[in-house]
Amino acid sequence: MQRACAAALITSGTTVIDNFGNSNDEKAALDIISKLGATINKTSNKLAITSHDFIFHSQFPEKNVIVNVGESGLSMRMFAPIAGLFNYDITFTGQGSILKRPMNFFDEILPLLDVEVNSNEGKLPVTLRGPLHPKNITVDGSLSSQFLTGLLFAFAKACTRPVSITVKDLSSRPYIDLTIAVLKTFGFRIENQNYEVFTIFPREPLQAHSIKYTVEGDWSNAAFLLVAGVIAGQITLTGADLDSCQGDKNIMEALYDCGAEVSIHNKEITVKKNQLKAFEFDATHCPDLFPPLVALASYCKGTTTIKGVNRLLFKESNRAIALRDEFKKMGVKIELNGDLMTIKGGNEVKGAKVSSHNDHRIAMATAVAALGAKGNTIIQEAEAVKKSYPDFYKDLKSIKTNAADNKKRDIV
Repeated sequence: MQRACAAALITSGTTVIDNFGNSNDEKAALDIISKLGATINKTSNKLAITSHDFIFHSQFPEKNVIVNVGESGLSMRMFAPIAGLFNYDITFTGQGSILKRPMNFFDEILPLLDVEVNSNEGKLPVTLRGPLHPKNITVDGSLSSQFLTGLLFAFAKACTRPVSITVKDLSSRPYIDLTIAVLKTFGFRIENQNYEVFTIFPREPLQAHSIKYTVEGDWSNAAFLLVAGVIAGQITLTGADLDSCQGDKNIMEALYDCGAEVSIHNKEITVKKNQLKAFEFDATHCPDLFPPLVALASYCKGTTTIKGVNRLLFKESNRAIALRDEFKKMGVKIELNGDLMTIKGGNEVKGAKVSSHNDHRIAMATAVAALGAKGNTIIQEAEAVKKSYPDFYKDLKSIKTNAADNKKRDIV
């Protein structure tokens, strides 16, 4: 949804979006494109975004627009290069953990593209002034693929000849596949050479368009529901595209490997509780799966190993530490060893008073684990789920529960 908003902003004409949600991240993206000149008309089931090329060429040398990304790392990293296309000051700010997350990338890379950058020693607030000029450059992709996503959007809009971005050590590759797929839907062309060189081509001149775009179901959120079904009883899930390029669909691999009962019929995925065993999983390119995988591993007999811990340091929380500490309260032993996390599962999971660390995925992970726990679990700052999944607790209530103490688990 956030990528669709960015694509609608850089494409002259009207984009009609359906299957959108009401998360804080989505609201942030809509607010940003509105501040940058797009017109938004929203009904209960349709969203129309209208943008025009002239907004990128208007001369406002004294103008200063302030945009608030909330806690959305994607919106910050994606929209900043796009904001660099404008020839006036645009200041990005936010709230919560985003204020502590490193944004040095902009200080280092955007000036190479003729964008003036002033940041708070590599953190927000960040003020940009363009216009950005696409050039052949080399960037580091190890911290987050979201920086590259932003450059791909900005280059796709502004390039007048083919230009290339060379990337070293790109992380979260499936998210770049998603970015390229969205841009392709909007008529932009990008070629990917082994995730090392991305060539962006000028878009063919088009008259004002009308594009219809359907937002895919979110595998990052679906993963929690599927794990909840495996832990607590049964769930049938619709709307998760098994052909999606979203990296978090790899939750299916973990479900198969741990012995969960999984069936797929007419694009519906049904999972049931079963005897679960420990598994191994590489989450380097899908780090958002760590929280649901930890909840799953807590109920798998033996020691589960998950690779990719280094990708957890700069999320809404330090998720490696948050998962270790909060699941310890629930009686689950987690050890961190370099880039590896081990979870000793299969013992009784206990209800406890835990903290979300104001991190939506930690809140969801502990809530899912609580469904099969002995005793009640209280989650502090549980409302953090509004960032990505406001209806999470309501949907969790719909799962047929089979809790460890044979009592239906209340979710309050």
